[in-house]
Amino acid sequence: MQIHAIKTHKIQYGESLQTILTQYIADLKEGDVVAITSKVISVLEGKFVKKGDIDKYTLILQEADQILETEENRYNIYLTIKNGLLIPSAGIDESNVDGVYVLYPQAVQKTAYWIWQYLRNKHNIRDLGIVITDSHTTIMRRGVTGIALGWCGFSPVYSYIGKHDIYNQSLNVTQINILDSLAGAAVFVMGEGNEQTPITIIKHAPRLTFLDRPPSEEEKLSIVISMEEDLYGPLLKSAKWVG
Repeated sequence: MQIHAIKTHKIQYGESLQTILTQYIADLKEGDVVAITSKVISVLEGKFVKKGDIDKYTLILQEADQILETEENRYNIYLTIKNGLLIPSAGIDESNVDGVYVLYPQAVQKTAYWIWQYLRNKHNIRDLGIVITDSHTTIMRRGVTGIALGWCGFSPVYSYIGKHDIYNQSLNVTQINILDSLAGAAVFVMGEGNEQTPITIIKHAPRLTFLDRPPSEEEKLSIVISMEEDLYGPLLKSAKWVG
């Protein structure tokens, strides 16, 4: 698998997503996956709030579906659930923007679908994947990794259920989260600082099953797991969630 990061100018509110895609994505081949950071989408949509207009905690309460109630907050970062994701501070971000809090995009799946349609038509290709990324933390691990907020053009999960391992033992539960694996690789190459590379092109990714349509509701749900099913469910359900 190969990943190429694309350097851009400082993208600002009022610019056109179509213009940016045209300017920076010059060539795509069959089987490519384009990853773009959600922050670019949010900025273009105007999904940000001036810092002087609201305090961050109030904004988190507005944006989060649920927030962890705790007396201890070592880093002044709040653990929340937003759109089915366990994410710090409802995904609100202050980095690589000036004087504002950036929120999640308005309709990330619709945007992924629009990008997919536009780039397929422009480059006259059939098999294309789109991933809209963000960064998140992992429990018991230091540092951030990439995660997908939205996608289009491929199946998000590769199942080994019913297949066999190297000793011919049947695999009963193993599945690969392709979607977040691609997002993680893309975000690693994009960087988190002043790299200014919010777009990557992933080539020759294995185990991809491309689709000629947006993901169905069933496919969207295939990547999600409820607290009741989750291995970490007992921990999550024992927490004091508000919202």
